[in-house]
Parts: sequence; structure tokens; C-alpha cells
Amino acid sequence: MFTQFLIFLLLFISTTAQDTFVRTLDRKMLGLDEKQEKLSHFRFYWHDVLSGQKPSSMEVVSPALKNSSTGFGLVNMIENPLTLEPQLNSKLVGKAQGFYASTSQSEVTLLMAMNFAITEGKYNGSTITILGRNPIFNKEREMPVIGGSGLFRFARGYAKLRTHWFSPTTRDAIVEYNVYVLHY
Repeated sequence: MFTQFLIFLLLFISTTAQDTFVRTLDRKMLGLDEKQEKLSHFRFYWHDVLSGQKPSSMEVVSPALKNSSTGFGLVNMIENPLTLEPQLNSKLVGKAQGFYASTSQSEVTLLMAMNFAITEGKYNGSTITILGRNPIFNKEREMPVIGGSGLFRFARGYAKLRTHWFSPTTRDAIVEYNVYVLHY
């Protein structure tokens, strides 16, 4: 009898524990019911600076094959300035923090994972998260917005990228980002 009770208790506890792993929430609990979803467009310039005294992008893993034309295996950590205009000394509106890695053996393509940490205006302290494939020599590229924080909780959208300037000597680059974000 005691053994049957113990088995019943263990089954009950394990079933109850599984039920609390996930639950459906009412949108009102998170304050989302009365908020209208907005579509915002941000345009800024992303400065990838590998040269000079204070680079914003640093190689942390070298390509495994030294003669690779694509840099396959390269990994850079970044804290790149985001400015309103292409000039690095124009108004700073945030920083792109994350990394990029060369992921193709046949073309120059990067996997990019970064947070756009906004430092200006009402979005100061909020982030937009980007994760995606960037074939950097294409004239225009697109990467998904997969989330965010602060005023960008539950964010989704996409970013359109165009290289504004690139130096083959230093590998420094300026890329125009147009980011379209649905958020509350």
C-alpha cells in the first residue's frame, strides 16, 4: 500500500513539474494588451575599424588556412560605433557589440551576431539584436532582427545593408544600415 502511494506521489509530482515548465500568459500580465505595436525605421552608419591606435574590431581567431581567399574561420569581436552620417566624427547614436565570423570556403560571407546598443533619445539603453548571414560583396544585403531589450522587447524585423566605403589595405569599412523594427 505504501509503495503504491509512493509511486502515485512520484507520478503526480513529475506531472505537476512538467506542467509548470511552460504556461500560456495573458498579454495583459505583461502590459501588452493596451500597447499598440509600432514599426520604426532607423538609419545609421556602422564603422568597422581594424586599423589605427583604437580599433573597434579585433581579430580573435585567425583563419585556419593561411591561403584561403575567403578568410574561412576568421572571427572578429566588435564594438563598432553607430553614427548618423558616414563620417566617424558625426553624431554617435550607439554601438554595435558582438562578433562576426567568416563562414564560407567559396565566397566571402560572414555570420554576424550583434546587439545595436542605442545611446540616444528615448531608445537610450535599449538594444536591437541582429543575427544573420552577410555576403559582404553583394551590393545590398539583408539580415533579420531577432529580438531586443528595453523598448525593443519582442522586436522583430530586418536590416538592409549597403557598403558605403571599404579599404582593401586596412580592411576598414563603413556600412549603411537601414533597420526596420516592429516593437511595442
